[in-house]
Amino acid sequence: MFTDMFGKTRLKINLHLHTRNSDGRKSPEEAAAVYRAAGYDILAITDHWKYRESGNLSGLRILSGAEYNTGGADGSKGVFHILGLGCSSRPQLEKDCPAQAIVDEIHRTGGLAVLAHPCWSINTVEQLQALQGIDATEIYNSVSDAGESSRPYSGDFVDAAACKGLLFPLIADDDTHFYDGSDETNAFIMLAAPPDASDAEILNAICRKDFYASQGPEIHLFREGNRVIVRCSPASRISFFSNAVWAVGHCLRGDGLCEASCELQPFETFIRAEVTDAEGKKAWSNTIKL
Repeated sequence: MFTDMFGKTRLKINLHLHTRNSDGRKSPEEAAAVYRAAGYDILAITDHWKYRESGNLSGLRILSGAEYNTGGADGSKGVFHILGLGCSSRPQLEKDCPAQAIVDEIHRTGGLAVLAHPCWSINTVEQLQALQGIDATEIYNSVSDAGESSRPYSGDFVDAAACKGLLFPLIADDDTHFYDGSDETNAFIMLAAPPDASDAEILNAICRKDFYASQGPEIHLFREGNRVIVRCSPASRISFFSNAVWAVGHCLRGDGLCEASCELQPFETFIRAEVTDAEGKKAWSNTIKL
């Protein structure tokens, strides 16, 4: 549990992780112990096609979850990896079923359908437009860095989707597989919720975008009239991203930066922010519709 710069209680959560129940290298108990020792409050264990119900494990709260993948391994043919989070019962799904069936069944069981690592999967905005009901997507996925294809960051994808009016909650997580120092306890969301929040309250807070995503820094994005403002922990770079291809004043560099602002252009339809600290760690705001 963490108290942010405004005095709000936040829960540190990783929503994507694998164990030896699928293709991870630690047992569920060992994985939970790793995240508990790193100060996490909640963990979703999302083994491939292996639903784990909510509960407690190694002293850490577990949010129910699983990962359902379809489309094989060829990005040109449409690959979808979809997390089912907070489902109240096991989704009744068969392997190789269509992505839309996965989303629909996750919703039937009360869960959130999260599009995992769209950049790693080479997903396109057109594919996403054809898939109804996605509740959130990953902007950063740790294992998709050097452990896989060096495509951990999906900011370009989420901005292109936002240009089409698709402004999803933006999640950062680990997708832990290796537990070798490269992919565990690296990325997370900081959710504004009390420690005793129910699963339903956690899911609702995600849908409300009542969190920020991070590798360490704190970030908060506000709109005040015709300006947007970032307040954050000390950073070396603060950047604003929108549908503006050319935008003056949308990036600030320096030492120990804790605030930045930019003036909105009349044609801008959305904006989000990223901060980078002196160690290169990043944090990402959610997207604001303008």
